Amino acid sequence: MQELMAQRGTGSRQNPDQQKAQDEAKREAEEQRQLMLTQILTSEARARLARIALVKPDKARGVEDVILRAAQSGQIVEKVSEERLISLLEQINTQTAKETKVTIKRRPSVLDDE
Repeated sequence: MQELMAQRGTGSRQNPDQQKAQDEAKREAEEQRQLMLTQILTSEARARLARIALVKPDKARGVEDVILRAAQSGQIVEKVSEERLISLLEQINTQTAKETKVTIKRRPSVLDDE
């Protein structure tokens, strides 16, 4: 098993310099992302997004991705306000809403009529 992992390069024997370089690249990419969000969002919208990230980090990351893609494609020309962020969140919630369905099956009883 270890041989297969070593062949694929997924083993834990990674060069410390390579690991450090990867960590540095991730950190810089995250800094760049936060800088772009600071330029795109108002302070109220950033605060709301930070509160969402505390509860649902994956949802906040998805909203950030949507906002960044829209800004890069030129769909956002002014700062995103808290109201616009709320409407965006509502749109995303309606698109990803999962409908819950409960089905109850009763066992037939000896006393039940058929």
